[in-house]
Amino acid sequence: MQSIPVDTARLGVLRCAIAPEVKISNFETQEVKKDRDGNPVYTVAVTVRQDRRRISVIEIAVSGEPKGIDEGQIVKVTGLVALMWAMGDRHGVSFRADAITPVHATPAAQVKGGGA
Repeated sequence: MQSIPVDTARLGVLRCAIAPEVKISNFETQEVKKDRDGNPVYTVAVTVRQDRRRISVIEIAVSGEPKGIDEGQIVKVTGLVALMWAMGDRHGVSFRADAITPVHATPAAQVKGGGA
């Protein structure tokens, strides 16, 4: 698989769309996917919106449970890579990160972001 580093600074605001969920490797046995070190792998759905563009949702895999992340919260993604994959006639892009952490907004930033 080819991995391509992603510059998250160019992605605009990253917001959690679906809170961390453990990734299942076998749906019949409900076996949890593990990384090379034996840590459980979680996925977090994140919205990406660049200036004047539509919102996209990407699912990002990360080792270990990301703490303190709630739906709708702005997040910081560290070490994001895009992985190109192919299985038979199917192909696509998956995303993996070293870490996903919550961004705690300052009161001024909350006001600037607008209310209802």
